[in-house]
Amino acid sequence: MYNLLISLFCSTAVMIAMTELAGQNPWVSGAVSVVVFAVAYFLLLRIVMKKFGVLMEEAQRDVQANRAERAIQVMKSAFKYAPWQLYIKQQINAQIGSIYYLKRDFNEALPYLEKAFVRHWVAMSMLAISYMKKSKPQKMADTFEKATSAAKNEPLVWALYAFCLAKSGEHTKAISILEKGLKKNPGSEELIKNLELLQAGNKMKMKVFGDMWYQFHLEKPGAIIKKQTKAMTGRRKMVVR
Repeated sequence: MYNLLISLFCSTAVMIAMTELAGQNPWVSGAVSVVVFAVAYFLLLRIVMKKFGVLMEEAQRDVQANRAERAIQVMKSAFKYAPWQLYIKQQINAQIGSIYYLKRDFNEALPYLEKAFVRHWVAMSMLAISYMKKSKPQKMADTFEKATSAAKNEPLVWALYAFCLAKSGEHTKAISILEKGLKKNPGSEELIKNLELLQAGNKMKMKVFGDMWYQFHLEKPGAIIKKQTKAMTGRRKMVVR
């Protein structure tokens, strides 16, 4: 990474200059070089991340305005900062993959999600679901393990993992995952309710997670439309009153 290399070059140059040219004690030169490295790295990091953040904010505004394609292009332009800082490339891939997935462009989303930041649990969950749909249960499980490891305190990721296992016929494993999730999230009503449903031999009810659940496209579009129509009908009734 350029930030690291430039900072290392600066600190090395200072140490050599102080030791060889100024005749300073090597220990003093070493201590000063460490400070120079830290300051240079901090300044470069701040500059790069500020520029990167501007592009991400612009892309976010495009997403909110339903300009998905423009948002993707803006994010792709941010790849130029990838050589400067660790994990920027993976973060961009996670964002682009998530947008394609939300648009139901699953084939376009997959290669980006596969290169996404492992600590981005939403992108990892989308990738795991994509593997499930492609009948790759082991890859699905491995990816969900990464997602739950990155977001232990997020009940939805545990529920998604269990839901996909149950959908794949792994009923016992699904119960085990919910029990594990509850140990990390004691008192989670959503996990408790779904665990009770599975233990009783019933299907999980994911609508308790609200809109976050629907972005993963695991429920048929018809059910989503029905939900939205019901909500709109409810609002009309309130207006009439």
